[in-house]
Amino acid sequence: MLQVKNITFSYNKTNILNGISFSVNPGEHISVIGESGSGKTTLLKLLYGEHDLDTGSIFWKNQQILGPKYNLVIGYDFIKYVAQEFDLMPYISVEENIGKFLSNFFPEEKQKRTSELLEVVELTKFAHVKVKTLSGGQKQRVALARALAKQPEIILLDEPFSHIDNFKKQSLRRRVFRYLKDKQITCIVATHDKNDVLGFADRMILLNNAQIEVNDSPEHLFKHPRTPIVASFFEEFNIINNEIVYAHQLKIVDDSDIKVTINKSYFKGHYYLIESRFGKDTLFFEHSEKLPEGSNLYLSINK
Repeated sequence: MLQVKNITFSYNKTNILNGISFSVNPGEHISVIGESGSGKTTLLKLLYGEHDLDTGSIFWKNQQILGPKYNLVIGYDFIKYVAQEFDLMPYISVEENIGKFLSNFFPEEKQKRTSELLEVVELTKFAHVKVKTLSGGQKQRVALARALAKQPEIILLDEPFSHIDNFKKQSLRRRVFRYLKDKQITCIVATHDKNDVLGFADRMILLNNAQIEVNDSPEHLFKHPRTPIVASFFEEFNIINNEIVYAHQLKIVDDSDIKVTINKSYFKGHYYLIESRFGKDTLFFEHSEKLPEGSNLYLSINK
């Protein structure tokens, strides 16, 4: 189990994280979310041992994770960190990058492992291509595979699909997270993308104002958002009578207390997001068709 106990970290006298505590079970998938500057990346670096804590402690099982004051070489064999800067070797092939730290004493096992990971990150046909010729998204996938090569007990992923285009992102996300679950590798992901969370994460930790604001399952938080920042992570929402109401929870009715004027319709694929005016407020709701600007209608809350 990963135990994070009351950790605090400051940078240039600015408090980044304050009194952070949580635990993670082996094989569990945790998503860390928060606005830019909330400390997501800093938390991952602390878990990796890249920085020294101001106060508190971090343990994986019985091993304390310590920073550069205590370790000449940063990091531990049981934990891998995939940063947004990939730190790959540009002049050797994709295959060589992935297998770089696997033993040459077992060539068949090394080749099998490398081929397996090339398939996971969907780069099999690029196995012999030099990394310097790859796109940013392809390099990100190589970095993922290389981190998995030695089957770490914990993997820390910082915006792991941010450089990958939408044509590959969906299938790659499923492959990688399924692989981690199958291998029971503990996974902690810092992300701003709800698609990295929904359907994959066991729990979601929201960092806000240097502290943990919520720590719960994505399903529970989606259905019962406690604060606007939680709701905004998932989708468009409104505040009506001090209550959080998602756009999809507002429906057109014949008559109600919520009379709105249509401002604009945004095509979203299988629905339109409608922007409307309700007194001095703006309300968003979803509808199957585009609605004429300036028209009036009534809405009801349907939870």
